[in-house]
Amino acid sequence: MNNYKILLLILAVTSSLLSCNNNDRADGYGNFEATEITISAENNGKLLHFEIEEGATLKKGDFIGYIDTISLALKKQQLLISKEIVYSKSKGVLSQINVLNAELKTAKISKNRIENLLKENAATKQQLDAIDGKIDVLNQQIRSIEIQNAPIVNELKSLDIQLEQIQDQLKKSNIINPVTGTVLVKYAEPNELVSFGKPLYKIADLTTMQLRVYVSETQLSNIKIGQEVTIKIDEGDTMENYTGSISWIASEAEFTPKIIQTKDERVNLVYAVKINVKNNGSLKIGMPAEMWISE
Repeated sequence: MNNYKILLLILAVTSSLLSCNNNDRADGYGNFEATEITISAENNGKLLHFEIEEGATLKKGDFIGYIDTISLALKKQQLLISKEIVYSKSKGVLSQINVLNAELKTAKISKNRIENLLKENAATKQQLDAIDGKIDVLNQQIRSIEIQNAPIVNELKSLDIQLEQIQDQLKKSNIINPVTGTVLVKYAEPNELVSFGKPLYKIADLTTMQLRVYVSETQLSNIKIGQEVTIKIDEGDTMENYTGSISWIASEAEFTPKIIQTKDERVNLVYAVKINVKNNGSLKIGMPAEMWISE
């Protein structure tokens, strides 16, 4: 009889423990992630200066290094000399165009003044027609000179475009960090030859991490964007708690990812949820975590 009572007591305790265990489960499981940006070279040449280290924190706009620009500087100098030669040959033509452009600017100012006076009945329609006629004549004169001297004008325009392209390449030879974050991976070293599009380093803002978890359709009614939830991660033999805020809920379901360990009987379709969690320095990309919804 005593053995029977002991057996009943053991069954009762076991049942109680299993019942507690079933209620002691997280509402979602996932891994931390961050928006990773790969910074690549925007020019070709030798990487003369490149001083960053993995784990370093960079600010937006920080100067990171530069690619050799000697060949670009020489080409720019050559284009400037060519422009001077062409300009000296066409100095008279350009002077005429500049004078006409100055007259055109003055005529447009006069037109605006006459239009304002006309609204107040202080000018006549004839005066407006006269200034319009003068503007048309000046435009025709400018076009006529440009047509007659098209080769010279086009050559100067071509040189200006080439100079702008060179200036843009010179600017892109400087490596400027585009976002604030932590350097995750360094792909290049000083004095290496790099080409356009070659990755130089990868950076991510780790101050706020995103935990991506997956929930079933039945759990959707318990969560909403902006809601605060508890995030738990393993800390030795215990669990460390963080406060997170739901920032995104998927509008479409997807099949449960293989890497996600949900409840014993896994559902076929789940919804992805992103939770923003302030990082105290302990959270890392890929680290597993649990989401608990406060009742």
